[in-house]
Amino acid sequence: MVEILKIGYQKLRFIYHRMQFYYTINWTKTLYFNFKKFPFEIAKKVPVYFYGKVKLHDISGEIRIEAPIRSGMIGFGQAFETISRSQGIAEIYLMGRMVCKGHVHFGKDFFIFIGKKASCEMGHMFGMGARGKLICYDRIVFGEYVRIGFESQLMDSNFHQMLDTETEVRFPMTAPIQIGNFNWIGNRSSVMSNTITPNRLIVASNSLCNKDYSNFGENNMIGGIPAKLLKTNISRDWEGEKEDMNRWLIV
Repeated sequence: MVEILKIGYQKLRFIYHRMQFYYTINWTKTLYFNFKKFPFEIAKKVPVYFYGKVKLHDISGEIRIEAPIRSGMIGFGQAFETISRSQGIAEIYLMGRMVCKGHVHFGKDFFIFIGKKASCEMGHMFGMGARGKLICYDRIVFGEYVRIGFESQLMDSNFHQMLDTETEVRFPMTAPIQIGNFNWIGNRSSVMSNTITPNRLIVASNSLCNKDYSNFGENNMIGGIPAKLLKTNISRDWEGEKEDMNRWLIV
């Protein structure tokens, strides 16, 4: 009898948590986005979930999924951090092209801007924490397992024209960003145009990245303003965390 009650409790608990999860999904924006942006055969699987409030300013661009299609594999406003409350300020401008090569996750209160001629590519298990900002006017490419801490920002433009006051030579306003596989970027970091990182890099919190770091090689830590080499022969335990990441991030 006790065993039967225990099984019944576990089933009810599972149902309760699933109902609680589905309640967090913004079904109006989710269904609108999927059926507007994908062919019916893909849209009916609902690969993109929006959680909580979000402002869809402009979604005239393209979103492409280059991976086996699964429900909820791309999450905007997803709760995967200890930050549990949302301010309801999430915004998205998708006027260019966004390519997702697997599961992709954005935390609460995200801001995404992909300009008309811009391209942003995200590898499998890309994730940006709460209140993160992704601004792409040119080209940004993320490798697999790129994890970006909360309140960080990535911008491939300085937004305003800069010039040499003596020669009047105008400097480029935009330049691509390329982030390697298995990069862990600490919270409140800024990644600016011209940034290139190698695989298996750690960026310390509150850092500024603005150049090519690929010559540092793998398994290193950089940090500071601007970022410089801090430590060698160090890596996040990606293999040890994969099981937990799959359990908490894949819905």
